[in-house]
Amino acid sequence: MSESKSKKTSQILSSTAKPVESIKANTSKSFQEMTYGKSQFKYMWIGIGLIALGMILMSGGWMPSPDVWDESIIYSARRTVLAPICIIAGLIMQVFAIFKI
Repeated sequence: MSESKSKKTSQILSSTAKPVESIKANTSKSFQEMTYGKSQFKYMWIGIGLIALGMILMSGGWMPSPDVWDESIIYSARRTVLAPICIIAGLIMQVFAIFKI
């Protein structure tokens, strides 16, 4: 019984096995076509930097006194306008870097 199983297994493996050289040739060719270049990584780092800058601009907002609520600190233009624009610009830069040809 085990001898017939081993024959079947060897037949299946021999029928589906591919030469190693052809596999290496196909993967190296497709790997070179799919990798990003230096300029795309540069744009990705710029995008990450813009997103980080937006997060830093949005953070903070401690009050000088815990008894006083100052809306100009919490709802400043830096947090409500500038920070989201930086984050969106960073995301757009990431999309551009990924799809750049």
